[in-house]
Amino acid sequence: MKKARAALTRHQIDMRKMYAEKRIIMNINIDKLHCLIDLHVHLDGSVSIPMAKRLALINGIELNESEEDLKERLQVSKDCRDLNEYLEKFEFPLTLLQKAEAITECVRMLIAGQDSQGIMYSEIRFAPQLHMQKGLTQEEVVQAAIKGLGNSDYHKLILCCMRGSDNEELNKETIRIAHTYLGRGVVALDLAGAEKLYPTKQFVGIFKEALAYNIPFTIHAGEADGEESIKTAIYMGAERIGHGIRAAWSEDMIKELADKNIPLELCPTSNLNTKVVDNIADYPIMKLINNGVKVTINTDNMMVSGTSIKNELKLLVQTFPINGIILKNLLINSAEAAFAKDSIKEQLKRKIYEELDGVTYE
Repeated sequence: MKKARAALTRHQIDMRKMYAEKRIIMNINIDKLHCLIDLHVHLDGSVSIPMAKRLALINGIELNESEEDLKERLQVSKDCRDLNEYLEKFEFPLTLLQKAEAITECVRMLIAGQDSQGIMYSEIRFAPQLHMQKGLTQEEVVQAAIKGLGNSDYHKLILCCMRGSDNEELNKETIRIAHTYLGRGVVALDLAGAEKLYPTKQFVGIFKEALAYNIPFTIHAGEADGEESIKTAIYMGAERIGHGIRAAWSEDMIKELADKNIPLELCPTSNLNTKVVDNIADYPIMKLINNGVKVTINTDNMMVSGTSIKNELKLLVQTFPINGIILKNLLINSAEAAFAKDSIKEQLKRKIYEELDGVTYE
């Protein structure tokens, strides 16, 4: 009886500690942070209404829709059914991104918006092959996007190969261009698109070329498909996993990610939109964190999902017992997982330490 009472007392103490630590995070005003990082953000999925209007002018397109109508064309509704429906929202912004000037301006405006949101470093991804409808080559598309970076050391590009059945040569061209511009604005490759329709295993061959060129890459895996997709991405040589949230349903997969120190680019709101989980309370982020998986938090598509990096962090803090230590770890994870020079990573980590001074880092 005494042992049971003592155990209960220890439990109560642990619970008080947990809630005390949670109050630490609540004392950190996320809205005032300027040490944030977004490693997984799509250019075409982050075209805001003001950006769409500006891009339409560049394209000579007259947008007569109301802002509410434009929002409906750019952002998913709350009853979005799955990833395939989610991907439909990319069709309209892509029509605005078929001219070099528009691509340059879109990158510039996105970075300006990120800077105003307290994002100190980002890796913006897009698929060059989707911007060729009006005659641009993939290389011209990439050159236009690099121009939009303005020689920034803190905003870089990831080039996406696309899942599909008849675009192997286009994907190989993307890889060759990534090799040409690696270190000149481009930092990595990715594989994006309808994961369930075109399984990751179908693209093992083309990424052998990326390995031959020593181009680092991340792979969208474990978003619409499961454990095998993530396993294949790791086998392919992916240094990070885009989304990867479905790893949480496999103890073996969790262990492999933790043992190999492979970061996950989690995008909570996007995963809610695509029905990976139905409720944020069911999002398995704490299971991943508590089992040693290197987790990073990202937006995926700021406009399509109607979110920002600060909204993502606040959503998690309001739902889970994420204290100041965990918040700092999440930000440090992003700095360490960046496809950036070690000197840049150290600068990012110093900024995180400065802004979260007094919150113990473990």
